[in-house]
Amino acid sequence: MGDRLKGKLAVVTGAANGIGEGCARLFAAEGATVIGVDRSGADESCDLLDEVAVGALFERIGAEHGRIDILVNAAAFAVFEWIEKMRYADWKATLAGELDIVFLATRAAWPWLKASGRASVINFASANARHALEGSPALAHCAGKGGVLAMTRQLAMEGAPHGIRANSIAPGFILTAATRDHLASDPAIEAQILAKNMIQRLGEPEDIGWCALWLASDEARYVTGADIAVDAGATAW
Repeated sequence: MGDRLKGKLAVVTGAANGIGEGCARLFAAEGATVIGVDRSGADESCDLLDEVAVGALFERIGAEHGRIDILVNAAAFAVFEWIEKMRYADWKATLAGELDIVFLATRAAWPWLKASGRASVINFASANARHALEGSPALAHCAGKGGVLAMTRQLAMEGAPHGIRANSIAPGFILTAATRDHLASDPAIEAQILAKNMIQRLGEPEDIGWCALWLASDEARYVTGADIAVDAGATAW
């Protein structure tokens, strides 16, 4: 398709499906060398909540390539439940699956991002980082994504002296294998989503991937500490 990322090395977590897969595919089409990471079904299999395994993986990638130019933290896990029913174990699992998973990969990649001198970290926040989600038992998810938003701003500050930019994307409802199952379980959900959307369709992974591609490229060289809503205008009114 093009060469907007020609010569860049990108590591994409959660690359086996959904938004991560969409980003990995677009990045490769635009000239990047892409290393996809997931529990299975990707270039590299890794439990991204295993501190030792994550450290070893990024040390190996860095030693082989000498740098990491782009880190996309798309891997995530969350339990949705109302506060009265949420178990503490599920709360902790969600915070690990949305915060720890970003921290561990970013910390392990940091020396190699510094070695790039022109690196980009892309995290995924959510409308839930700023707004309650009407009718959704998303307490732990809101806390996790709020943390990602705050973490990304701090990373932007810490990374700036080293040429590392850090930004987040806040996706709207995106069609993935998991969300398609969610839609199938309750036909009313799609109408509820579209009632909020200015653009009357559901999002696809590529819709997020194009934004991530821009943030990863040198076209966004003056952009850091930003959170970009890609949500069909759902949070704009």
